[in-house]
Amino acid sequence: MTTTAPDITYRLEQKRRVQADFPGPKSIALTERRKAVVAAGVASSVPVFVADADGGIIHDVDGNSFIDLGSGIAVTSVGASDPAVVGAVKEAVEHFTHTCFMVTPYEGYVAVAEQLNRLTPGDHEKRTVLFNSGAEAVENAVKVARLATGRDAVVAFDHAYHGRTNLTMALTAKAMPYKTNFGPFAPEVYRMPMSYPFREENPEITGAEAAKRAITMIEKQIGGEQVAAIIIEPIQGEGGFIVPAAGFLPELAAWAKDRGIVFIADEVQSGFCRTGEWFAVNHEGVIPDIITMAKGIAGGLPLSAITGRADLLDAVHPGGLGGTYGGNPVACAAALAAIGSMQQYDLNTRARHIEGIALGRLRELAAEQPVIGDVRGRGAMLAIELVQDGSKEPNPELTKAVAAACLKEGVIILTCGTYGNVIRLLPPLVISDELLLDGLEVLAAAIKANA
Repeated sequence: MTTTAPDITYRLEQKRRVQADFPGPKSIALTERRKAVVAAGVASSVPVFVADADGGIIHDVDGNSFIDLGSGIAVTSVGASDPAVVGAVKEAVEHFTHTCFMVTPYEGYVAVAEQLNRLTPGDHEKRTVLFNSGAEAVENAVKVARLATGRDAVVAFDHAYHGRTNLTMALTAKAMPYKTNFGPFAPEVYRMPMSYPFREENPEITGAEAAKRAITMIEKQIGGEQVAAIIIEPIQGEGGFIVPAAGFLPELAAWAKDRGIVFIADEVQSGFCRTGEWFAVNHEGVIPDIITMAKGIAGGLPLSAITGRADLLDAVHPGGLGGTYGGNPVACAAALAAIGSMQQYDLNTRARHIEGIALGRLRELAAEQPVIGDVRGRGAMLAIELVQDGSKEPNPELTKAVAAACLKEGVIILTCGTYGNVIRLLPPLVISDELLLDGLEVLAAAIKANA
């Protein structure tokens, strides 16, 4: 087993180191400055301020080094300072930082669209539009679907997360902290049951059967002829890294096609090699009508996109899509470089390699610890669901304790889940095996100590 990802030279030493006075005095001082000027509604899960990051390591302002198992929520898949991205950004900034593509266009936007049209599933004719955030991408995908179909209803699913804007809050399933007291929300959004194998009342239900359950509810409660779009995360993110049972997505997509419904795959978190394929829908051969992308697309710079059938996107009148900053030239340069690094490092293979290392260790741990109810995921998008000992009752208290214990030892992990009881692992795809294994051992020790 190799100890580094292929052909990667790290700028920072890839070792964790946490001093006794964690968090250190500089981070404490910055926290006080923050309290005086940053709104309390913007929360951070780690009480340190970053000074540098590279590969699988984050350095804070006090000299501590943390293993990064979060990647800025699946953003820095190529690392937080990938040389190709850094070089592309520097070159782009020297020429121009902005002109607005809707005023004076530039080649970078076109080049990113060409790459996305090529990389996304399906060999049909496609069109792409660039935006800034995942929520923007989702909003615009729904806009396109409604205009192209002349219908209003949009179907989302239990445990879904699609963003924090008004429409995307309506699509999101979890109330706190995303929706509570922020309504009223956009209308004509309907929620259907997800395939959640660990929590199905009938553990024998197949993916196709779970899809038919949702389809029956759609037909009864809305009517298929009224539905503009179905939007779904192929692997749910904030909802708990829920991987639907095999057959669920293909059945939904086939039914949507038969009913003239636009099938939107929200790949904001699962896209760009994260699951061991360019996009998570590839695992079951599903070809969406529209796919939404962000996070891992540009090595950390703000960029998002929708790519879809040409007839759908070209149905929108000129000026109906866009935004002042959408497809910023510096972000486009970063995206082209990040995609190049994904190809150079073969990060799909690397993600599958990470899965092979991590899933095996997590399943060994689950066999020893009855508080681990489920281990799931694909590629480097993995999770463990923590429960009360020997049951399926969610255990959010243990989840928080484990995350805190890991941080104290120098490992950053993220939590998620509708019930707040899921630990999600999103390491940079360029993390070394040695660092990944070290982080997994810290996680295992934290679970054992707090169970």
